[in-house]
Amino acid sequence: MKNDLWNYLKKVNKPIVLYGMGNGADKIIAELEKHDIKISGVFASDGFVREKYFHGFKVSRYLELKNKFGDMVVLLCFGTCLDEVLNNINKIASQQELYAPDVPVCGDTLFDGLYAQQNKQELQKIYSLLADSISKKTFENTVKYKLSGDIHYLYDCEVPLDEPYETFLKLGGCETYVDFGAYRGDTVLDFLGRVDTYTHIYAVEPDKKSYNKMSLLLKDNPDISLINACASDVCGNVDFNMDGSRASSVKEGGIKVKSVTLDSIADDADITFVKMDIEGAELPAIMGGAETIKRCKPKMQIACYHKSEDLTTLPKAILSIRSDYKIYMRHFKGLPAWDTNYYFI
Repeated sequence: MKNDLWNYLKKVNKPIVLYGMGNGADKIIAELEKHDIKISGVFASDGFVREKYFHGFKVSRYLELKNKFGDMVVLLCFGTCLDEVLNNINKIASQQELYAPDVPVCGDTLFDGLYAQQNKQELQKIYSLLADSISKKTFENTVKYKLSGDIHYLYDCEVPLDEPYETFLKLGGCETYVDFGAYRGDTVLDFLGRVDTYTHIYAVEPDKKSYNKMSLLLKDNPDISLINACASDVCGNVDFNMDGSRASSVKEGGIKVKSVTLDSIADDADITFVKMDIEGAELPAIMGGAETIKRCKPKMQIACYHKSEDLTTLPKAILSIRSDYKIYMRHFKGLPAWDTNYYFI
């Protein structure tokens, strides 16, 4: 295993090329520049080429760069869970060195060799607290992936989407569900497909476009409260980057939107299940639900891939509120290490 992909890229004697454009590529290029690592080209899937330029490079097709350079190091710069795209990535990986550099979705802390060394004790402590062998393997492989960029570590710990529900996330007929980051209602629909009845659903989504689409999708379902707000540790207003995508997030200088806490939503309700996938705002949302977590001990599904620190700070925060949770970790199909969750049961 490469202990630090970035140090490896400094020494490699092959042309380094990027596969993909957009925000992910921007972040990877910025990190490469910090390490004084040069790239030699950019390629995209055939349907995205169209005489485009990206960071001064004409966007090519893979075969064009393969014919030009022969052996290359390919850096994957986007995320996907689509079989067709994953198959193409795997085909390229069978011909070239291919890595998916781990750059944080939110925040500036890079999970590199130095970070792993500085946080070794904290990482080992969380690992020791995980409740089953799949969780331990997922944690270990996630760390190895973050350091090396080797996508096979993620493939090796994938589980089907149903596995947590079958193994430990048992949903009953009287759930009161809070969905932070409900987006366009897809995760609420998934919940509805897993229960015959429920008590109430609180679907919280700050992005106005996504909220409006969710409202249309769920308008005929009873006992659902749709809340156009950010999850936070305080009730009030926050700056929010509103772009209608899953990547909409709290951002200084954005549009002012309402913020709510889990405690303010719950009031005296018996909350039984909480899901958080809120673009790096998971930690404050946990702290904003401390009383509810303490009182109800809800089952919790919390995304842990947005920030490098999430692997340690999120379980520490939950356990500081209630120490009697069992902690599970699962990763689902897709690259890079997105759709990786902690579960607190």
